[in-house]
Amino acid sequence: MSLDQAAVRKIAALARIEVADDELEHLAGELSHILHFVEQLAEVNTDGVAPMTSVAHLELPLRADEVTDGDCHELVLANAPDRRDDFFAVPKVVE
Repeated sequence: MSLDQAAVRKIAALARIEVADDELEHLAGELSHILHFVEQLAEVNTDGVAPMTSVAHLELPLRADEVTDGDCHELVLANAPDRRDDFFAVPKVVE
């Protein structure tokens, strides 16, 4: 499939890209080359090939869902620059 300047101008308008008239011919050639490559990929027989996200077989490491230390609000609040009772105090940002 080859593109002409009118098609490239329309694609640029749809993509909201400003393209000078003297660049249209060059872009038409580049886009036509890309479309030709995609057409070649479409000819590859992929029957029986499972879709994959990576060529390497990877499994995500999972950890056991266990309850960890909690109830340490005093340690957390020790880092607070300003503290009111058991809460962080922050300056008012909305008037």
